[in-house]
Amino acid sequence: MITAYLAADGFEAQTREELARHGAAPRTGHGRLMVVEGPAVPSVWAANIWHDCVELPVASIGAAAKALRDIQRNWAMYAPLHHRRAALIQERLPHVSAKPVVFPAAAPAAPLGSWTLLATDLMLAAGNCSAPFPNGEVTFVEDREGPPNRAYLKLWEALVRLGCWPQAGERCLDLGASPGGWTYVLAKLGANVVAIDKAPLDPKVAAMPGVEWRGESAFALEPASVGPVDWLFSDIVCYPARLLSLVERWRDSGLVKNFVCTLKFQGETDHNSAAAFAAMRGAQVLHLHHNKHELTFMLIQGLG
Repeated sequence: MITAYLAADGFEAQTREELARHGAAPRTGHGRLMVVEGPAVPSVWAANIWHDCVELPVASIGAAAKALRDIQRNWAMYAPLHHRRAALIQERLPHVSAKPVVFPAAAPAAPLGSWTLLATDLMLAAGNCSAPFPNGEVTFVEDREGPPNRAYLKLWEALVRLGCWPQAGERCLDLGASPGGWTYVLAKLGANVVAIDKAPLDPKVAAMPGVEWRGESAFALEPASVGPVDWLFSDIVCYPARLLSLVERWRDSGLVKNFVCTLKFQGETDHNSAAAFAAMRGAQVLHLHHNKHELTFMLIQGLG
């Protein structure tokens, strides 16, 4: 069995460190793609995980394209090497739309395989991949006027990957909200937002219907002073271990149904804290396409 891990762009070192923690040693490097013998191990730093890979001979452009079509319809190419030959093969495959997503929208549900040329005469392909977008990369039709910064894009991506988002009238808590990029997204969805930050919100965001700003510290905030919320969001700049304690306190309170939080790494990557978040029952931890040296933790415990 062969599994391949496509590292998030710029985070190859983190992916290798994570694989090593699970005893997975890449047999070869192929650009950002790390090919490993054995079944898949957890990898939050991989933009895409290729499951049950097969190696196929490439006798010709046409034969290679037919071999892929015989497996399934939709394929995304990754071609750090032999790009021209790979492009000729991809041209003979059915077109996969990569139009920018208009938020809110669910991620594509159709299976999307991935393939690459390891050599001019050898192809690696996987029909079953973890990411619903080509090479784990999603782009949006951006909102260039409303949000006060570009942080809204990673919240959009998190919610699209979840396939659900706050509904009109739901109550959301946004910790570390200033200047208000995430609060803006939530208020645009029609949610009622309690925004917590010692710094004020952008005036345009603060004036949106359903937004309440409280000039307090997220870490000193008592859950009982807020009451039940449908969603807790956090994009706070803090060490992941401190965020873990905060999330555990809110989980223990029983007042939160769903969590979406950013784990921000300062200096070295704290793999232990990332693993602790991932170990929570029902949790997802991902490196989103719009993340920097950070991960996104998502836990859906109840909707509606």
